[in-house]
Amino acid sequence: MRLGDLLSTFEGSAPLAAQDQERLDRLYAHLCQQTEMFLGYPVAKDFDCRSVARFLELPLNNIGDPFAPSTYQVDTREFEREVVEFAARLLRAEGDTWWGYVTNGGSEGNLYGLYLARELYPQGIVYFSQATHYSVSKNMHLLGMRHIMIRAQKSGEIDYEDLRATLRIHRDVTPIIFANIGTTMTEGKDDIAKIRQIFAELAISQSYIHSDAALCGFIAPFLAPRPAFDFADGADSISISGHKFIGSPIPCGIVLALKHHVDRIARSITYIGNLDTTITGSRNGLTPLILWLAIKRYGEGGFRARVAHSLEVAEYACCRLREIGIEAWRNPNAITVVFASPGPALCQKWQLASAKGQSHLVVMPNISREQIESFIADLVKDGGAL
Repeated sequence: MRLGDLLSTFEGSAPLAAQDQERLDRLYAHLCQQTEMFLGYPVAKDFDCRSVARFLELPLNNIGDPFAPSTYQVDTREFEREVVEFAARLLRAEGDTWWGYVTNGGSEGNLYGLYLARELYPQGIVYFSQATHYSVSKNMHLLGMRHIMIRAQKSGEIDYEDLRATLRIHRDVTPIIFANIGTTMTEGKDDIAKIRQIFAELAISQSYIHSDAALCGFIAPFLAPRPAFDFADGADSISISGHKFIGSPIPCGIVLALKHHVDRIARSITYIGNLDTTITGSRNGLTPLILWLAIKRYGEGGFRARVAHSLEVAEYACCRLREIGIEAWRNPNAITVVFASPGPALCQKWQLASAKGQSHLVVMPNISREQIESFIADLVKDGGAL
């Protein structure tokens, strides 16, 4: 067969075989059902991305630094810049002192923050609490960073006395703090103002603080009192998940860092006409559009309303669980409700994240009182009430 004939066979779109189409249809129906039946994971489901579906037809690639020009121009970096600029304002970054990009998720953002810290302080020690997300240990292993685990309080917040005592022993080594702004199981928030105060007490003048605000990055700015976690409070870098509270069908996130830190690692790549400042080279060009849609749809006022709704329903869920005899609790201004794990069947049905005999509900903006009542009914039927 001649090359021209061979190529012509690939022109257009051949219809999918009937059995393959049926398989996709079954998968879609199954996933729709499962999407309606989970309460245990921090994933917002109320997104609407139909207006950007057509961009799936294009080879979008936000290669390199979103703030530098590139010879590859099938990209959405203009929209990406607007996304990170909105996040920077929300997280109180001053003027042009910051830099950021849209990541593949919170774990990449955490890796980026730790990478910056390592490049600045190669001999530094990373301090993190025992309630820290599992991916962080992996990131530190990848980066070859020295680290010490600190005890956590029952709330999930770091134990400041243990941190103070440990820092005192290692006062000669630059501390790198990995702060949790919403732990996985209990939504405990470390207070970086308290951590900065410990530095002052111990006369530690050189440090780095990364805030892992995967869930709470777009929640904490609207809480009263506002947690101490952002750039105005002394963070050097902050990571946020886009598919959690913001909402996205594709895992993604935002990482922000002080620009003078990023300048230390930037290098020019000639063939793309851009800077190598990100973890990955080629980057998703669709997720910036999805996050941009959410920001345009909600704005600060809309995100504030989403936070208020989630807090109200979380309190309702906590009270209803107690009413049927189940011990439940949540941290102040948390959307995560913690309670004793029900039987395996209910954990499976409602996709509850569970550990050490405890499960939790994460009340995202799409969760209603009616869904909470359906879960409560299942608990009562299953004998979950005492």
